Amino acid sequence: MKIDSFTVLVEHPADDAAIEALHEVSFGPGRFARAASLLREGVPQDPALSFVAKSGERLIGSVRLTPIRIGGRPAILLGPLVVEPDWKGRGAGKSLMRTAIAAAREAGHAVILLVGDEPYYGPFGFVRTAPYQITLPAPADPARILVCPLVDGALDGLAGAAERAA
Repeated sequence: MKIDSFTVLVEHPADDAAIEALHEVSFGPGRFARAASLLREGVPQDPALSFVAKSGERLIGSVRLTPIRIGGRPAILLGPLVVEPDWKGRGAGKSLMRTAIAAAREAGHAVILLVGDEPYYGPFGFVRTAPYQITLPAPADPARILVCPLVDGALDGLAGAAERAA
């Protein structure tokens, strides 16, 4: 029996090159044109809310949270969540998600936005928004725009343009 062993840690600047290489392998050069990528452009991820998974010294996954605004309200954008291809399905992505969501809640954030697949992200508390309730800076499938409320009432009246945080 093989036991998968990895540790989730706060991301450090020394992890940047490995994370970028993993993004390239997983998403390719087209990632820069995606709506979520445009929201992150020029805005650094929150270093206290960005995590890596490592097996020994090898970086096997990453998740980043970046401050944004939705309809003028503060929010955070989750992503990208990425896991090495040979580590998919072995729990690293789910551990990264649980860690990031818990850290965001503990830091006092109210809502997380992401563009992703509801079957994967739904168990973490993400729900679809009504079509075009939240608009992004580039086309995105409305069924993939998901939000996770971190406090009671966080989704009440949440609508409008998702924009980069100043």
